[in-house]
Amino acid sequence: MNQPTINKPRILTGDTPTGRLHLGHWVGSLENRVAMQSSYECFFIIANVHAFTTRAERPEDIRQSVLEIATDYLACGIDPNVSTILLQSEIPAIAELTFFFAMLVPFARLMRNPTLKDEIRDKGLGDSYSFGFLLYPVGQIADILAFRPDMVPVGEDQMAHLELSREVARRFDQMYCGVDPQTPDKEYVAAGGLFPIIEPKLGRVKRLVGIGGPSEEGRLLKMSKSLNNAIFLSDEPDAVRKKVMAMYTDPNRKRATDPGTVENNPLWIFHEAFNPDVHWVQEAEAKYRAGGIGDVECKKKLVDVLVNLIEPMRQRRQTFERDPGEVWRVLQRGTARANIIAEETLLKAKEAMRQDLLPRSLAFNL
Repeated sequence: MNQPTINKPRILTGDTPTGRLHLGHWVGSLENRVAMQSSYECFFIIANVHAFTTRAERPEDIRQSVLEIATDYLACGIDPNVSTILLQSEIPAIAELTFFFAMLVPFARLMRNPTLKDEIRDKGLGDSYSFGFLLYPVGQIADILAFRPDMVPVGEDQMAHLELSREVARRFDQMYCGVDPQTPDKEYVAAGGLFPIIEPKLGRVKRLVGIGGPSEEGRLLKMSKSLNNAIFLSDEPDAVRKKVMAMYTDPNRKRATDPGTVENNPLWIFHEAFNPDVHWVQEAEAKYRAGGIGDVECKKKLVDVLVNLIEPMRQRRQTFERDPGEVWRVLQRGTARANIIAEETLLKAKEAMRQDLLPRSLAFNL
C-alpha cells in the first residue's frame, strides 16, 4: 500500500473521548483545525486508550464517547476526504513507542507536570489514581511523535504535555541520531534527527471558563463536562438559552442599575470570545461597569450569538447521527491511513535505536 506524497506541513492533535465536545474545545483547538485543513496535512486522534486512565470501569461509555467525538468532528467541519481522523487504540505503533519514550522521561520530571496536578485536584482523584494515569502523558508524547508533525494545535492546558514531547524529541534525536545538543530546534531534522521539535498553535482563547461559579478558592473553573458547566456544540437552542440565562456573573450585582465587574466575569469572557460585534461588546461593557445595562439583556444577546454559531453544527450532526455506520467507516479509513505513517515512524525509531532485529509486516484494512 503506497502512501501518497503530500507536500504540506503536518499537524497532529486530538481529544480524549469523555463525551460530546463543547465551546471550550471549539475556541481552544477545533476552529484552528477546521481552518488549517487546506494548508496542512492533518491528523486528528481520538485517544480512547487515555480515557481508561480515569474510567477503566466504564468501557461502554468510552466506546460511545468515541462515536460522539467522531460525529462532533464531522459536524464541526472536519472533512474526512482532506483530513485523517484516527482511533488511538488501533495504532499498534503508539503503544510500542510509549514504552520506549517512557525510558527517556525521568519520574521526577513527569510529576512536575502542572496539568497532571490540576487534573488530580479538579477530578478529586486524591491518591487513588492508577499508574496508567501517570503514564498517559508519555502516551501523549507517542500520540504526537508517531506522526512527526510540524505543529500541534492545542489549548493552553495542554502546553505542559507539549513541552514534554519537545523534550523527548530532543533527547531521542541527540541520543540515537547523533544530533548536537546545540542545534536550533528548527534544524533538528535537517541535522539528522528523526523527530521534529514541534511547535504549538494556541487557540485564540487559551482557557475558556465554564458557565458555573468559581471554586471554593475563588478560582474560575475551565469548561468541562465533568464539572457540569459546559455548553455543548450539539446543544439545542433552548438548552443554550437555559444555560446562558443561568450563567454565573458578578455575584455583588443585585440590580441592573448596580455597577458591575467585567473582569473575570464569565458573561463578558463569553462575549469577548464569541460575539463578532466588537463595537457592541465594548459599548455594553462600559454600560455594565456604570450600571447602565442589565445581566438579562446581555445574556439574551449572548444566546443569539451562541445559537448562530452552534446551530449549523447541530444540524450537520443530525445528518451523521442518522448513519452512525458511516462515522465508523470514516474512522476505519482514517485509522488505516494513519497506521502507514505510524509504522514508518516506528521502523525508523527502531533503526535509530539499533533494535530493527527482525522484519515486521502489518496489514490494515481500508
